[in-house]
Amino acid sequence: MDPSGEPRARAIWHKLNAWHRWFMDWRLDRGAVCVTHPWEAGRDNAPDWDGAMKAINADDVGDYTRRDTSHVDPAMRPTKYDYDRYLKLVQLGVSVNWDQSKLRDINPFRVADPTMTFTLLRAQRDMAAMGRRFGEGVSEIEGWIEILEAGAETLWNPEIAGYDSRDVHAGTFNGVLSNASALCWYAGLNDDRALPAIAGMLNATRYGLASYDPEGEEFEPLRYWRGPTWPIMSYLVGSGMEEQGVTDLGTRIRDDTARLMELNGFAEYYSPLDGTPAGGETFTWTAAVWLGWAGDNRENQLGDAGCRQSN
Repeated sequence: MDPSGEPRARAIWHKLNAWHRWFMDWRLDRGAVCVTHPWEAGRDNAPDWDGAMKAINADDVGDYTRRDTSHVDPAMRPTKYDYDRYLKLVQLGVSVNWDQSKLRDINPFRVADPTMTFTLLRAQRDMAAMGRRFGEGVSEIEGWIEILEAGAETLWNPEIAGYDSRDVHAGTFNGVLSNASALCWYAGLNDDRALPAIAGMLNATRYGLASYDPEGEEFEPLRYWRGPTWPIMSYLVGSGMEEQGVTDLGTRIRDDTARLMELNGFAEYYSPLDGTPAGGETFTWTAAVWLGWAGDNRENQLGDAGCRQSN
């Protein structure tokens, strides 16, 4: 930890711990973390949600105007079908003032998710490390870590040889191999079982780790979370692999991510097949990934990388 940030970290540690406790109290299914809206995982239109989305009746959602498609090609964004259901879920939440006990009863969308399970597990480990440094008791957090580790195992789908999302209401796996499946290493789980499928995803593309299996039926290389490669997720996956000693794949993801930025600037996401930049044209978190990870110790400087265009 940077010593200059320690006073701030000490000041918010208990508040962060309370936030983590909320997830443990309200969002677990068999130890895995559930999302009740696709936006919560940040992977809005991932194929993981397709089954649960079918259970949502959005006929009465009403009229609305989308702003995202006014500045981004609609072919790169979620469909109207998706957005109708996103807004219906928001309306359901508002109708009960986001009371989690009531929402759990009326919400047709509840999916145990690798993204949230693995990132919360990583966050719990970090909180425990900070707590020990600060002289705080961490036995509760250590218990949460054990619960989440067991919960992660409930997301292992042997049929796809990978970590998968699970529709809680239907009681079934969604059969989706994604970049979230590869977050196990970021969570501190060095799972050799997951390597072949993730390596297969990498071998099926030219540029980095796709957000969804390129061999999958729903793969779309430019449509948001149904195929494009995202630098922010590549950072989480690649750095996690490097931390766990999976350096060959981790370094490959880092190199591919840097190459995308060198060729096509700091786009929001890119086609993993040919590197086409997509979504927002100048994204700060993509630039942050360059500064903090992908561009480390490389010959190309930030200014050059941000200005180059593909041929």
